[in-house]
Amino acid sequence: MRYTGGMGYKTYTCQYAKRCGGCELLAVPYELQLKRKQKAMEELFADVVQRDGAELAPIVGMEKPLAYRHKAATPFAPGKRMRCGFYERGSHRIAYCAHCLVEAQDAREILCDVARVADALHIPAYHEDSGRGLLRHAIVRCGYATNETLLTVVTAGPKLPHVTEFVRRMRKRHPRITSVVQNVNQRRTNAMLGTRNNVLYGPGVMHDRLLGCTFEIGPTSFYQTNPAQTERLYELALEHAAGARRMLDAYCGTGTIGICAAHANPQLEVVGVEQVSGAVGCARRNARANHVADRCSFVCADATEWMGGQRHAAFDLVVLDPPRAGSTPEFLAGVARLAPARMSYVSCNPTTQVRDLEVLHELGYRAERIMPVDMFPHTKHVETVVLLTSNS
Repeated sequence: MRYTGGMGYKTYTCQYAKRCGGCELLAVPYELQLKRKQKAMEELFADVVQRDGAELAPIVGMEKPLAYRHKAATPFAPGKRMRCGFYERGSHRIAYCAHCLVEAQDAREILCDVARVADALHIPAYHEDSGRGLLRHAIVRCGYATNETLLTVVTAGPKLPHVTEFVRRMRKRHPRITSVVQNVNQRRTNAMLGTRNNVLYGPGVMHDRLLGCTFEIGPTSFYQTNPAQTERLYELALEHAAGARRMLDAYCGTGTIGICAAHANPQLEVVGVEQVSGAVGCARRNARANHVADRCSFVCADATEWMGGQRHAAFDLVVLDPPRAGSTPEFLAGVARLAPARMSYVSCNPTTQVRDLEVLHELGYRAERIMPVDMFPHTKHVETVVLLTSNS
Protein backbone atom coordinates (compact mmCIF):
# COMPACT_ATOMS: atom_id res chain seq x y z
CA MET A 1 0.00 0.00 0.00
CA ARG A 2 1.36 3.41 -0.95
CA TYR A 3 0.44 6.97 -0.12
CA THR A 4 0.92 9.52 -2.85
CA GLY A 5 0.19 13.22 -3.09
CA GLY A 6 -0.66 15.66 -5.84
CA MET A 7 -2.09 19.21 -5.94
CA GLY A 8 -2.02 19.25 -2.14
CA TYR A 9 -4.12 16.09 -1.85
CA LYS A 10 -3.20 12.69 -0.45
CA THR A 11 -4.34 9.55 -2.25
CA TYR A 12 -4.09 5.91 -1.25
CA THR A 13 -2.96 3.00 -3.39
CA CYS A 14 -3.77 -0.66 -2.73
CA GLN A 15 -2.33 -3.59 -4.68
CA TYR A 16 -5.63 -5.48 -4.40
CA ALA A 17 -7.92 -2.63 -5.49
CA LYS A 18 -8.44 -3.63 -9.13
CA ARG A 19 -9.52 -7.18 -8.32
CA CYS A 20 -11.45 -6.31 -5.19
CA GLY A 21 -13.49 -3.30 -6.29
CA GLY A 22 -14.65 -2.68 -2.73
CA CYS A 23 -13.04 0.78 -2.54
CA GLU A 24 -14.06 2.09 -5.93
CA LEU A 25 -13.05 5.68 -5.08
CA LEU A 26 -9.65 4.83 -3.60
CA ALA A 27 -7.72 6.64 -6.33
CA VAL A 28 -9.72 9.82 -5.71
CA PRO A 29 -8.23 12.13 -3.04
CA TYR A 30 -10.37 11.96 0.06
CA GLU A 31 -11.15 15.68 0.04
CA LEU A 32 -12.55 15.30 -3.48
CA GLN A 33 -14.52 12.21 -2.46
CA LEU A 34 -16.30 14.30 0.19
CA LYS A 35 -17.00 17.09 -2.30
CA ARG A 36 -18.49 14.62 -4.77
CA LYS A 37 -20.66 13.03 -2.10
CA GLN A 38 -21.84 16.43 -0.89
CA LYS A 39 -22.84 17.36 -4.42
CA ALA A 40 -24.65 14.04 -4.88
CA MET A 41 -26.65 14.68 -1.70
CA GLU A 42 -27.47 18.23 -2.82
CA GLU A 43 -28.89 16.86 -6.04
CA LEU A 44 -30.74 13.99 -4.36
CA PHE A 45 -32.38 16.14 -1.67
CA ALA A 46 -32.95 19.22 -3.84
CA ASP A 47 -36.74 18.84 -3.91
CA VAL A 48 -36.88 18.20 -0.15
CA VAL A 49 -34.80 21.32 0.55
CA GLN A 50 -36.98 23.44 -1.73
CA ARG A 51 -40.30 22.02 -0.47
CA ASP A 52 -39.58 21.98 3.26
CA GLY A 53 -36.95 24.69 3.56
CA ALA A 54 -34.60 22.10 5.07
CA GLU A 55 -30.96 22.81 5.77
CA LEU A 56 -28.49 20.45 4.10
CA ALA A 57 -25.45 20.28 6.37
CA PRO A 58 -21.88 19.60 5.18
CA ILE A 59 -20.98 15.92 5.05
CA VAL A 60 -19.21 14.59 8.14
CA GLY A 61 -15.97 12.99 6.98
CA MET A 62 -13.18 11.16 8.78
CA GLU A 63 -9.92 12.73 9.87
CA LYS A 64 -8.06 9.53 8.96
CA PRO A 65 -10.10 7.42 6.52
CA LEU A 66 -8.13 4.22 7.10
CA ALA A 67 -8.57 1.03 9.17
CA TYR A 68 -12.16 1.98 9.93
CA ARG A 69 -13.87 -1.36 9.28
CA HIS A 70 -13.98 -3.27 12.55
CA LYS A 71 -15.69 -6.26 10.97
CA ALA A 72 -13.99 -8.33 8.26
CA ALA A 73 -14.81 -11.64 6.58
CA THR A 74 -13.45 -14.18 4.15
CA PRO A 75 -14.86 -17.11 2.17
CA PHE A 76 -12.85 -20.31 1.86
CA ALA A 77 -12.41 -22.68 -1.05
CA PRO A 78 -10.32 -25.82 -1.61
CA GLY A 79 -7.07 -25.73 -3.51
CA LYS A 80 -3.46 -26.83 -3.19
CA ARG A 81 -3.62 -24.57 -0.16
CA MET A 82 -6.93 -23.46 1.22
CA ARG A 83 -7.93 -20.28 -0.57
CA CYS A 84 -9.16 -17.22 1.28
CA GLY A 85 -9.47 -13.50 0.66
CA PHE A 86 -12.42 -11.83 -1.04
CA TYR A 87 -14.70 -12.47 -3.97
CA GLU A 88 -13.59 -10.58 -7.05
CA ARG A 89 -16.07 -8.02 -8.21
CA GLY A 90 -19.05 -9.65 -9.94
CA SER A 91 -17.86 -13.21 -9.38
CA HIS A 92 -17.32 -15.98 -6.85
CA ARG A 93 -13.62 -16.25 -7.66
CA ILE A 94 -11.58 -15.81 -4.52
CA ALA A 95 -8.65 -13.40 -4.71
CA TYR A 96 -6.04 -13.58 -1.97
CA CYS A 97 -5.60 -10.55 0.27
CA ALA A 98 -2.92 -10.27 2.96
CA HIS A 99 -3.71 -6.75 4.17
CA CYS A 100 -6.62 -4.37 3.71
CA LEU A 101 -6.24 -0.61 3.89
CA VAL A 102 -9.68 -0.02 5.42
CA GLU A 103 -9.91 -2.95 7.84
CA ALA A 104 -8.88 -2.81 11.48
CA GLN A 105 -5.32 -3.72 12.28
CA ASP A 106 -4.67 -7.50 12.30
CA ALA A 107 -8.20 -8.36 11.11
CA ARG A 108 -7.10 -9.70 7.74
CA GLU A 109 -4.11 -11.49 9.25
CA ILE A 110 -6.45 -13.35 11.63
CA LEU A 111 -8.63 -14.44 8.71
CA CYS A 112 -5.63 -15.65 6.70
CA ASP A 113 -4.36 -17.58 9.70
CA VAL A 114 -7.70 -19.40 9.98
CA ALA A 115 -6.95 -20.88 6.54
CA ARG A 116 -3.36 -21.72 7.49
CA VAL A 117 -4.33 -23.43 10.75
CA ALA A 118 -7.23 -25.29 9.12
CA ASP A 119 -4.89 -26.52 6.37
CA ALA A 120 -2.36 -27.72 8.94
CA LEU A 121 -5.10 -29.61 10.80
CA HIS A 122 -6.61 -31.04 7.58
CA ILE A 123 -9.94 -29.28 8.10
CA PRO A 124 -11.35 -29.17 4.55
CA ALA A 125 -12.69 -26.04 2.91
CA TYR A 126 -16.26 -26.03 1.65
CA HIS A 127 -16.75 -26.47 -2.10
CA GLU A 128 -19.57 -24.19 -3.18
CA ASP A 129 -20.68 -26.16 -6.24
CA SER A 130 -20.56 -29.70 -4.86
CA GLY A 131 -21.58 -28.84 -1.30
CA ARG A 132 -18.71 -30.93 0.05
CA GLY A 133 -16.20 -29.86 2.66
CA LEU A 134 -16.63 -28.04 5.94
CA LEU A 135 -15.12 -24.57 6.40
CA ARG A 136 -17.23 -21.94 4.62
CA HIS A 137 -16.37 -18.52 6.03
CA ALA A 138 -14.65 -16.73 8.87
CA ILE A 139 -15.70 -13.39 10.34
CA VAL A 140 -13.72 -11.30 12.76
CA ARG A 141 -15.04 -8.39 14.84
CA CYS A 142 -12.45 -6.16 16.50
CA GLY A 143 -13.22 -3.75 19.30
CA TYR A 144 -13.08 -0.04 18.51
CA ALA A 145 -12.87 1.15 22.14
CA THR A 146 -11.90 -2.21 23.69
CA ASN A 147 -9.24 -4.83 23.04
CA GLU A 148 -11.77 -7.62 22.57
CA THR A 149 -11.93 -9.66 19.35
CA LEU A 150 -14.59 -12.18 18.32
CA LEU A 151 -13.71 -14.82 15.72
CA THR A 152 -16.58 -16.72 14.11
CA VAL A 153 -15.92 -19.71 11.86
CA VAL A 154 -18.82 -20.83 9.69
CA THR A 155 -19.05 -24.54 8.93
CA ALA A 156 -21.29 -26.63 6.70
CA GLY A 157 -21.75 -29.25 9.41
CA PRO A 158 -22.07 -29.37 13.20
CA LYS A 159 -18.76 -31.13 13.92
CA LEU A 160 -15.48 -29.21 13.72
CA PRO A 161 -12.57 -31.68 13.93
CA HIS A 162 -9.53 -30.86 16.05
CA VAL A 163 -11.50 -28.01 17.61
CA THR A 164 -9.37 -27.73 20.76
CA GLU A 165 -6.15 -27.61 18.78
CA PHE A 166 -7.65 -25.18 16.27
CA VAL A 167 -8.56 -22.74 19.06
CA ARG A 168 -5.20 -23.19 20.80
CA ARG A 169 -3.23 -22.40 17.62
CA MET A 170 -5.37 -19.40 16.74
CA ARG A 171 -5.05 -18.02 20.26
CA LYS A 172 -1.29 -18.55 20.20
CA ARG A 173 -0.98 -16.61 16.95
CA HIS A 174 -3.43 -13.92 18.04
CA PRO A 175 -3.73 -13.50 21.82
CA ARG A 176 -6.12 -10.59 21.25
CA ILE A 177 -8.87 -13.12 20.32
CA THR A 178 -11.17 -13.22 23.34
CA SER A 179 -13.97 -15.39 21.90
CA VAL A 180 -14.23 -18.08 19.23
CA VAL A 181 -17.64 -19.24 17.99
CA GLN A 182 -18.62 -21.89 15.45
CA ASN A 183 -21.65 -20.91 13.38
CA VAL A 184 -23.34 -23.80 11.57
CA ASN A 185 -24.81 -23.08 8.14
CA GLN A 186 -25.96 -26.26 6.37
CA ARG A 187 -28.06 -24.51 3.73
CA ARG A 188 -27.09 -24.31 0.05
CA THR A 189 -27.21 -20.53 0.04
CA ASN A 190 -25.13 -17.42 -0.49
CA ALA A 191 -26.08 -16.23 2.98
CA MET A 192 -22.97 -16.27 5.13
CA LEU A 193 -24.39 -17.17 8.55
CA GLY A 194 -26.69 -19.88 9.82
CA THR A 195 -28.82 -19.77 12.96
CA ARG A 196 -26.93 -22.18 15.25
CA ASN A 197 -23.88 -21.08 17.27
CA ASN A 198 -21.48 -23.16 19.36
CA VAL A 199 -19.12 -21.32 21.69
CA LEU A 200 -15.61 -22.77 21.35
CA TYR A 201 -13.68 -20.34 23.53
CA GLY A 202 -14.45 -17.41 25.81
CA PRO A 203 -17.90 -15.91 26.47
CA GLY A 204 -19.02 -16.22 22.84
CA VAL A 205 -19.49 -12.46 22.49
CA MET A 206 -17.35 -9.34 22.46
CA HIS A 207 -18.01 -5.90 23.87
CA ASP A 208 -17.43 -2.44 22.47
CA ARG A 209 -18.26 1.10 23.56
CA LEU A 210 -20.13 3.92 21.82
CA LEU A 211 -20.75 7.35 23.35
CA GLY A 212 -19.86 6.10 26.80
CA CYS A 213 -22.08 3.00 26.63
CA THR A 214 -20.96 -0.64 26.49
CA PHE A 215 -22.56 -3.05 24.06
CA GLU A 216 -22.54 -6.83 23.70
CA ILE A 217 -21.90 -8.06 20.16
CA GLY A 218 -22.51 -11.68 19.18
CA PRO A 219 -21.84 -13.58 15.94
CA THR A 220 -25.19 -12.59 14.41
CA SER A 221 -25.63 -9.15 16.03
CA PHE A 222 -26.00 -6.11 13.84
CA TYR A 223 -23.34 -3.58 14.81
CA GLN A 224 -22.02 -0.80 12.63
CA THR A 225 -18.68 -1.66 11.04
CA ASN A 226 -17.33 1.89 11.40
CA PRO A 227 -17.84 2.72 15.10
CA ALA A 228 -15.96 6.03 14.95
CA GLN A 229 -18.43 7.44 12.41
CA THR A 230 -21.32 5.69 14.15
CA GLU A 231 -20.71 7.95 17.13
CA ARG A 232 -21.01 10.98 14.85
CA LEU A 233 -24.15 9.50 13.25
CA TYR A 234 -25.80 8.88 16.63
CA GLU A 235 -24.89 12.32 17.95
CA LEU A 236 -26.67 13.88 14.98
CA ALA A 237 -29.68 11.57 15.27
CA LEU A 238 -30.04 12.38 18.96
CA GLU A 239 -30.01 16.16 18.57
CA HIS A 240 -33.81 15.96 18.87
CA ALA A 241 -33.52 13.88 22.06
CA ALA A 242 -32.44 16.85 24.17
CA GLY A 243 -35.44 17.72 26.31
CA ALA A 244 -37.48 14.72 25.13
CA ARG A 245 -39.34 12.69 27.74
CA ARG A 246 -40.45 9.58 25.84
CA MET A 247 -38.82 8.11 22.75
CA LEU A 248 -39.74 5.26 20.44
CA ASP A 249 -36.74 3.47 18.91
CA ALA A 250 -38.18 1.65 15.91
CA TYR A 251 -36.03 -1.00 14.18
CA CYS A 252 -34.04 -0.90 17.43
CA GLY A 253 -31.83 -3.97 16.86
CA THR A 254 -29.66 -4.51 19.95
CA GLY A 255 -30.70 -1.17 21.40
CA THR A 256 -27.60 0.88 20.66
CA ILE A 257 -29.16 4.22 19.72
CA GLY A 258 -31.92 4.12 22.34
CA ILE A 259 -29.51 3.20 25.12
CA CYS A 260 -27.12 5.98 24.07
CA ALA A 261 -30.07 8.40 24.18
CA ALA A 262 -31.12 7.26 27.65
CA HIS A 263 -27.53 7.44 28.89
CA ALA A 264 -27.22 11.06 27.71
CA ASN A 265 -30.65 12.18 28.99
CA PRO A 266 -31.54 10.99 32.54
CA GLN A 267 -35.14 12.16 32.06
CA LEU A 268 -35.74 10.09 28.93
CA GLU A 269 -37.83 6.90 28.76
CA VAL A 270 -37.12 4.69 25.73
CA VAL A 271 -39.28 1.99 24.15
CA GLY A 272 -37.53 -0.10 21.51
CA VAL A 273 -39.32 -2.39 19.05
CA GLU A 274 -37.55 -5.17 17.13
CA GLN A 275 -38.89 -8.36 15.56
CA VAL A 276 -35.68 -10.45 15.94
CA SER A 277 -35.96 -12.13 19.35
CA GLY A 278 -32.21 -12.62 19.76
CA ALA A 279 -31.60 -8.92 19.19
CA VAL A 280 -34.26 -8.01 21.76
CA GLY A 281 -32.62 -10.24 24.37
CA CYS A 282 -29.28 -8.61 23.64
CA ALA A 283 -30.85 -5.12 23.89
CA ARG A 284 -32.23 -5.95 27.34
CA ARG A 285 -28.81 -7.15 28.50
CA ASN A 286 -27.22 -4.01 27.10
CA ALA A 287 -29.72 -1.84 28.97
CA ARG A 288 -28.89 -3.61 32.26
CA ALA A 289 -25.14 -3.33 31.62
CA ASN A 290 -25.48 0.42 31.10
CA HIS A 291 -27.75 0.91 34.12
CA VAL A 292 -30.69 2.25 32.10
CA ALA A 293 -32.97 -0.82 32.26
CA ASP A 294 -35.40 1.10 34.46
CA ARG A 295 -35.93 3.58 31.59
CA CYS A 296 -35.44 1.34 28.53
CA SER A 297 -37.90 -1.39 27.61
CA PHE A 298 -37.64 -3.54 24.50
CA VAL A 299 -40.52 -5.29 22.74
CA CYS A 300 -40.21 -8.25 20.38
CA ALA A 301 -42.75 -7.44 17.69
CA ASP A 302 -43.24 -6.18 14.16
CA ALA A 303 -43.08 -2.41 14.63
CA THR A 304 -45.99 -1.67 12.28
CA GLU A 305 -48.29 -4.15 14.03
CA TRP A 306 -47.16 -3.00 17.46
CA MET A 307 -47.89 0.65 16.70
CA GLY A 308 -51.37 -0.32 15.54
CA GLY A 309 -52.17 -1.42 19.08
CA GLN A 310 -50.80 1.72 20.75
CA ARG A 311 -53.93 3.85 20.62
CA HIS A 312 -53.03 6.05 23.57
CA ALA A 313 -49.21 5.89 23.51
CA ALA A 314 -47.48 9.25 23.81
CA PHE A 315 -44.04 9.75 22.28
CA ASP A 316 -42.49 13.14 21.68
CA LEU A 317 -39.66 11.62 19.62
CA VAL A 318 -39.48 8.67 17.22
CA VAL A 319 -36.14 7.41 15.90
CA LEU A 320 -36.28 5.11 12.89
CA ASP A 321 -33.33 3.33 11.30
CA PRO A 322 -34.76 0.99 8.64
CA PRO A 323 -32.87 -1.38 6.32
CA ARG A 324 -31.67 -0.35 2.86
CA ALA A 325 -35.12 -0.89 1.35
CA GLY A 326 -36.37 1.92 3.55
CA SER A 327 -39.61 1.95 5.46
CA THR A 328 -43.15 1.21 4.27
CA PRO A 329 -46.17 3.49 3.87
CA GLU A 330 -47.96 1.41 6.53
CA PHE A 331 -45.14 1.89 9.02
CA LEU A 332 -44.87 5.61 8.35
CA ALA A 333 -48.63 6.01 8.73
CA GLY A 334 -48.38 4.17 12.05
CA VAL A 335 -45.70 6.58 13.24
CA ALA A 336 -47.83 9.57 12.19
CA ARG A 337 -50.80 8.19 14.18
CA LEU A 338 -48.63 8.32 17.30
CA ALA A 339 -48.25 12.06 16.54
CA PRO A 340 -44.72 12.65 17.84
CA ALA A 341 -43.59 16.26 17.67
CA ARG A 342 -40.22 15.20 16.26
CA MET A 343 -38.61 12.37 14.31
CA SER A 344 -35.02 11.39 13.60
CA TYR A 345 -34.74 9.27 10.45
CA VAL A 346 -31.39 7.47 10.09
CA SER A 347 -30.81 5.93 6.67
CA CYS A 348 -28.18 3.74 5.03
CA ASN A 349 -29.85 4.42 1.67
CA PRO A 350 -30.65 8.10 1.02
CA THR A 351 -32.54 7.23 -2.16
CA THR A 352 -35.24 5.29 -0.32
CA GLN A 353 -35.15 7.91 2.44
CA VAL A 354 -36.11 10.64 -0.04
CA ARG A 355 -39.05 8.49 -1.12
CA ASP A 356 -40.14 8.06 2.50
CA LEU A 357 -39.78 11.78 3.22
CA GLU A 358 -42.40 12.42 0.54
CA VAL A 359 -44.80 10.13 2.41
CA LEU A 360 -44.01 11.80 5.74
CA HIS A 361 -44.61 15.23 4.16
CA GLU A 362 -48.09 14.12 3.13
CA LEU A 363 -48.63 12.91 6.71
CA GLY A 364 -47.80 16.32 8.14
CA TYR A 365 -44.03 16.27 8.79
CA ARG A 366 -41.40 18.65 7.50
CA ALA A 367 -37.70 17.89 7.05
CA GLU A 368 -35.80 20.42 9.13
CA ARG A 369 -32.18 19.35 8.74
CA ILE A 370 -30.42 16.82 6.49
CA MET A 371 -27.01 15.60 7.66
CA PRO A 372 -24.84 13.29 5.51
CA VAL A 373 -22.19 11.11 7.15
CA ASP A 374 -19.33 9.37 5.33
CA MET A 375 -19.56 5.93 6.95
CA PHE A 376 -17.53 4.16 4.24
CA PRO A 377 -14.69 6.28 2.85
CA HIS A 378 -13.38 5.35 -0.62
CA THR A 379 -16.83 4.05 -1.61
CA LYS A 380 -19.85 5.81 -3.11
CA HIS A 381 -21.91 5.02 -0.02
CA VAL A 382 -23.36 7.82 2.13
CA GLU A 383 -25.56 7.58 5.22
CA THR A 384 -27.89 10.38 6.25
CA VAL A 385 -29.78 11.63 9.28
CA VAL A 386 -32.88 13.73 8.70
CA LEU A 387 -34.51 15.61 11.59
CA LEU A 388 -38.24 16.18 11.06
CA THR A 389 -40.84 18.22 12.94
CA SER A 390 -44.62 18.08 12.92
CA ASN A 391 -46.50 20.80 11.09
CA SER A 392 -49.31 20.69 13.65
